[in-house]
Amino acid sequence: MHSNGHVPKLIIEGNGPLSGEVVASGAKNAVLPILAATILASEPVTLHNVPKLQDVIVLTDLLKDLGAKVEINGNTVVIDPRSITKIRASHNLVKLMRASILVLGPLVSKFGEAEVSLPGGCAIGSRPVDQHLKGLEALGANIELKNGYVFASTPNHAKLTGNHFTFDMITVTGAENIIMAAVLADGRTVLDNCAQEPEVVDLCEMLITLGAQIEGVGTSRLVIDGVMQLTGGEHTIMPDRIEVGTYLVAGAMTFGDIIVNDCTPIHQEATIEALLQTGCGVEVMERAIRVFPKASKLKAIDIKTQPYPKFATDMQAQFMALATIADGKSTIIETIFENRFMHANELSRMGANIRIEDHMAIVTGVDRLSGAEVSATDLRASAALILAGLVADGTTTMDQIYHLDRGYDGIERKLTGLGAKIRRI
Repeated sequence: MHSNGHVPKLIIEGNGPLSGEVVASGAKNAVLPILAATILASEPVTLHNVPKLQDVIVLTDLLKDLGAKVEINGNTVVIDPRSITKIRASHNLVKLMRASILVLGPLVSKFGEAEVSLPGGCAIGSRPVDQHLKGLEALGANIELKNGYVFASTPNHAKLTGNHFTFDMITVTGAENIIMAAVLADGRTVLDNCAQEPEVVDLCEMLITLGAQIEGVGTSRLVIDGVMQLTGGEHTIMPDRIEVGTYLVAGAMTFGDIIVNDCTPIHQEATIEALLQTGCGVEVMERAIRVFPKASKLKAIDIKTQPYPKFATDMQAQFMALATIADGKSTIIETIFENRFMHANELSRMGANIRIEDHMAIVTGVDRLSGAEVSATDLRASAALILAGLVADGTTTMDQIYHLDRGYDGIERKLTGLGAKIRRI
């Protein structure tokens, strides 16, 4: 670690209503599988609306380490996978980010073998990769686990073979890995109980642009007919629906009037429903959403995280922050990750009244939060603490902010543009 003088921290001052407009960046959870999918191409791939995130840097570094050529120009990234020679994703890169497991499917599909370190990563639950491995086995891969690596190979480096596979549980990265593996497999693959998240849809659309044959996109059953090879092409990354949701909650909590531009409102249905529950105003436009105050207090909410299109686990921490200052008792039930209430302790340090029972948080609203020294425990927790800091009396200092840079593109700049007092030291 750095010595204490050099650890960056965020200083947030409670500072009244936010106002103005903010633009959504590209989606972290869409760009990562799409970057991995470029491995499958036989010509360069150009990606637009790529967010500036630490996770993107890690994955492009991993692609470079495998031998790909990567050019980053603002929000456009060009990847030429033709020079990839290596099939081993080494631990020193994978350990920086769980999503590195996404290179497994494309590598074994394109080269008939892959060696990928098992991910460590975020502390919000075990998130086993067994569905990824079972799916690859169904497509004819041999899987061995040794020395912390997954070794996947096909007999004689032949192609994977299409098959019918049903996921035991909804897994976004699991579905993405198997979809990427199946697009170059021999014959037809049918995947059932597939995750239907918009980010999975975005990956499928990018693959289709490169010549993949996928039917049922956006449903729980995908039918994939393997092709000989994928070409190159261009794709624009979808807006980040979690980032959009985070700014909407910031507007609601501060009783501000803000518009989030360049977003896809249909992706926000569960978030908008929760915001309306709190009694604030929401106006939906074609590519923008406005949130504005309707009452002097927010109302308590009851939410339960579930797979898309229900309420997203990645929005749970932000709504817990909102619930801390809402009128009455809110209940938040987490069904996706078992260890995802770590932000509750930090919010309590700011004066929040939160009781955790198993998979449920019971939050009784208080009149005021007060600034404190807090630590971000994971990516969305870091956003929740910023939101709390925006409405707290005094100053909040947050450390461990590297979590924030993994998933939010320019959050201080964007919040400052809306009138927040927030700076990095």
